[in-house]
Amino acid sequence: MKLLIIEDDENILYLLKDGFEEENFIVETADSGEDGLYLASMHNYDVIVLDWMLPQISGIQILEKLRNQNINTPIIMLTAKDEVKNKVEGLKHGADDYLSKPFSFEELQARIEALYRRTSFKSSNTIQIQNFTIDTSKKIVTFKDQIIDLSAKEYELLMFLVKNKNSYVSKFMIEEQLWTSEEIRTSNVIEVTIFKLRKKLSKELIKNFKGLGYKIEA
Repeated sequence: MKLLIIEDDENILYLLKDGFEEENFIVETADSGEDGLYLASMHNYDVIVLDWMLPQISGIQILEKLRNQNINTPIIMLTAKDEVKNKVEGLKHGADDYLSKPFSFEELQARIEALYRRTSFKSSNTIQIQNFTIDTSKKIVTFKDQIIDLSAKEYELLMFLVKNKNSYVSKFMIEEQLWTSEEIRTSNVIEVTIFKLRKKLSKELIKNFKGLGYKIEA
């Protein structure tokens, strides 16, 4: 899962970044409203964590601008404002969830994962792709009741392809969504992960189209 955290408190920002990276999230950060709005407008994220009080542009203004651009990425707002009227204002402007400071990391992670499940696969926790079944709540992939052992990154890549099924997914799209620039700069990690995933599942499930990318047809 790829997160954008927009927070001007450096201590909170880096604690969240380190914590989510330890949980195998891809995390990008911004410590000002201007930088956060630019990143949120230019890149794709699974969930945005947005502080209410920011320099340059407030969280509410960012929220309003993103929704006016028809960017519907799930957004959870963080704020010291605990009044009901402030929560209502955030929700009315398009926030999907709200968490008051101070908060626990575990609660924030649970809320983010719930938002991701709710928006990615609304109808069911189970996805059927050809002869494979994906339990998104348990992060388990099975083939004819046999569990396929996938690494965390292989599972994330599979889910990204599933979210974009019947469409070509380029190496650049995968890189942007699942890896940081530092991870891919001097390696062929994307090709290796695709190779392992196709070997564990099947080449017929994940098709390679030269010059276009990869695609799951369903």
